[in-house]
Amino acid sequence: MAKSQQTFSKNEKEKKRLKKREDKRKKMEARKAEKEAGGSSGIEFAYVDHMGNLVDTPPDPDLKIEIEAEDIVLGIPKSEDTGEDKFDPVRTGTVDFYDSSKGFGFIIDGKDKQKYFCHVSGLIDEITEGNLVSFELEKGQRGMNAVKVKLEK
Repeated sequence: MAKSQQTFSKNEKEKKRLKKREDKRKKMEARKAEKEAGGSSGIEFAYVDHMGNLVDTPPDPDLKIEIEAEDIVLGIPKSEDTGEDKFDPVRTGTVDFYDSSKGFGFIIDGKDKQKYFCHVSGLIDEITEGNLVSFELEKGQRGMNAVKVKLEK
């Protein structure tokens, strides 16, 4: 006689599947019965109060704040700083190191003394160590890079 192909684990999986199906059917019947009884477990209407929270009661109109459409600012507000523009794209600095055979070097910014990477593709003029240069910053893979580097006169 041939042995049954049903193993213990297959039987257990089949029992779990049938139990899950039965539980799902019972939940569905319970929801139908609750719906027919007229009860609801959730909030029928949701309101937003004056703080922006969802509530089940209407908000108090006395707490409402009126805002004029002209007062809404879209975007970045204008800077009121009348001093030197700290976001000037053109910076000046000195060449700390430059290897022309490898095509890269480093420039030290004159204001904040930060060291920035410089690649030969970002050069406008030929540079050597100790030169005074002007440059712009651009985000690179490993940080900020000096680009559009040219000699200062």
